[in-house]
Amino acid sequence: MTPPAGERALVVGLGRSGLALASFLAGRGVRVRACDLRPADRMEATLARLPPGSETVLGGYDERVLEDCAAVYASPGVPWDAELLERARAASVPVSSEIDLFFRLCPAPIVGVTGTNGKTTTTALAGSVLERGPRPVVVGGNIGDTVLDRLDELTPEHWVVLELSSFQLESCAWPHARIACVLNLTPDHLDRHGSMDAYVAAKARLLEAQEAGDDAALNGLDPRCRALAAATAGRVTWFDEHRPVPPVGLPGEHNRLNALAAAAIGRAAGLPDDAIEEGVRRFPGVEHRLELVGEWAGVRWYNDSKATNPDAGVVGLRAFAGAPLVLIAGGYGGGFELGEWVAEARARTRAVVLLGASADELAERLAGHPVLRAGSLEEAVELAAGAGRAGDTVLLSPAYKSYDMFASYEERGRRFKDAVRALYG
Repeated sequence: MTPPAGERALVVGLGRSGLALASFLAGRGVRVRACDLRPADRMEATLARLPPGSETVLGGYDERVLEDCAAVYASPGVPWDAELLERARAASVPVSSEIDLFFRLCPAPIVGVTGTNGKTTTTALAGSVLERGPRPVVVGGNIGDTVLDRLDELTPEHWVVLELSSFQLESCAWPHARIACVLNLTPDHLDRHGSMDAYVAAKARLLEAQEAGDDAALNGLDPRCRALAAATAGRVTWFDEHRPVPPVGLPGEHNRLNALAAAAIGRAAGLPDDAIEEGVRRFPGVEHRLELVGEWAGVRWYNDSKATNPDAGVVGLRAFAGAPLVLIAGGYGGGFELGEWVAEARARTRAVVLLGASADELAERLAGHPVLRAGSLEEAVELAAGAGRAGDTVLLSPAYKSYDMFASYEERGRRFKDAVRALYG
């Protein structure tokens, strides 16, 4: 699963996952070579977190980076069919990932949560529910917390709840989850996967790795999820039919479904309904997902920066039925089907403040609707404050990814919160 001590492994990409891999490998005596396309002057803080003695190749690399490597480990942001990884496979060098190693080595049963939208909230909700049971719980994966560096604390008595992206699942040889949950499947990351079929196939791997006696919680309201029921050897539960329906304090119908998914996970884990109810009721919400920033001058401000595609943007808009909205939207990405988002934005907003790479296209699609243009997120906040009235809600729900202006949706969301708080002192 890892090279013997003294041999060399290549870590491709130095985000959170890559750093966790480097530390894990170095801790087992493996010599680490790490490569990243970013130049060294943009990575000072990252490089300081590498294990001592790590070799780095920064600002680009060629085939020589593979020399003397017994294994290659790719970060989720590295395409699974990248030329470097294909070259390693052609040379019979094993290619793996942080989450692949974790699935292979984890002694605890795993709850895997995937889907297009709602993964982070449902993963955190499921963790809150399972914490009401007798077993210790660890939550991580794509939710932001790496888990490979927590392997030593885990026992067979734990539950591990993982948010799993399509990028992570395609990198796993056998992503076996005792409980698997697929929330919904709508077009996303097609620039990486190439087609909707390939994207769904990546998600389906979580179900295909299940065995008899495992549980699959699926969304019976989503036709693509229903079609995936045949992929699992486990027991299938349609979580939308779970009863009783636990009350949830988060806005939007989608959060009712997220709560039902978490409740179905809790029941599959053997928890009684009162414990499930308490776990959902006590859940405080997730940063950057319909997160209440505060209320000033009668206007409520919400941070939904994790809405990184139009489907998630529609969910955000629909969460505030009846409340006049000022929407801040736009960002990086293309090839999206925008018809439903445009219709909802026209129907539900008093005004839309646009920024980022998609602003021109969105302005054209929203022609005739009140639209304001901003050159920065701080300017967008000022324009939204000017457009809002007492009783309104200002919603940052970009419906696009963040990479045109920010390093991540987390940075975008925190900048938004900082700008709002700075505006109101």
